[in-house]
Amino acid sequence: MGVEIGVEGLTKSFGRQVIWQDVSLTLPAGEISVMLGPSGTGKSVFLKTLVGLLKPDRGSIMIQGRDLTTLREHDLYEVRKLFGVLFQDGALFGSMSLYDNIAFPLREHTKKSEKDVKDIVLEKMDMVGLIGSESKLPGEISGGMRKRAGLARALVLDPEIILFDEPDSGLDPVRSAYLNQLIIDLNDAIQATFLIVTHDVNTARSVPDNIGLLYHRHLAMFGPREMLLSSEEPVVRQFLNAQRQGPIGMAEEKDADELAQEEAEGYEMPPLPPIPLQLLTSEGKARSTQREPGEWCRSNGVTPPPGSFESQNAAHSAPTATETDEAARGDAQADQPLEPTR
Repeated sequence: MGVEIGVEGLTKSFGRQVIWQDVSLTLPAGEISVMLGPSGTGKSVFLKTLVGLLKPDRGSIMIQGRDLTTLREHDLYEVRKLFGVLFQDGALFGSMSLYDNIAFPLREHTKKSEKDVKDIVLEKMDMVGLIGSESKLPGEISGGMRKRAGLARALVLDPEIILFDEPDSGLDPVRSAYLNQLIIDLNDAIQATFLIVTHDVNTARSVPDNIGLLYHRHLAMFGPREMLLSSEEPVVRQFLNAQRQGPIGMAEEKDADELAQEEAEGYEMPPLPPIPLQLLTSEGKARSTQREPGEWCRSNGVTPPPGSFESQNAAHSAPTATETDEAARGDAQADQPLEPTR
């Protein structure tokens, strides 16, 4: 089971440039949370701070009663064993096979026998649909397969917290959909605490239990998925519904002239789109931490947008396990070198 992460008053700057300040939130144990935000708002910096790779200017990060920001290096090293991280590009060693890449943390941080290492590596490769690709090098496979290999490596030490740094970066929409399904199935299987940094609005609308939005050097909002998808807050509404009109501009924040022009033109933001059903596991069941559709809205007296929680609005008809395996095989076949025509 995953562990809760409590963040309080976290502030980070590089020199005189403040990245974000006074960020406070709680990542619930075993749940999937997504952190969104325009480019350059410090989402990846937030992940690196959570795992202790960067030290904040002030604030606390509480995990199992310990504040990561005050730990000595030895104690921090021990706490980091709770984490698994999927980096943007997979961060695989180019000269190692997928098998050796995935085995690396076990050989580096444990004293397990090679037989035990093999059993664990093959188990994790099976979980992400990579059985049969053990001997391939990272340069011989697609971006989607590299992401899955990086995820398998993040899983080998059985972490209680998994951080995903833009897992859908560089993937086409179909591969992104399969990766989202894999994330759902993994969370159901291992019940770890997941935090995903992404720009993908479709992922944010259908995958997580909770959503956060970093904007203009602060956390604009964090809470249950339905809270943000029904929010009238202009920044949240604009970003989650991928709209041009609103306070976010090309340089993160629109200037006063742009906002005044929109107001003078009498532009009104369109109605909120329906809230889709949350993605189920590939077996068609809800995860243990998943809330009933509309539960947050009912509990808080919020009327969801018309058409919300109807099956046709969801990525609810998820790919089956068989379809996911077939996609993995197709992904592998697509990476075979082309034969010359005769």
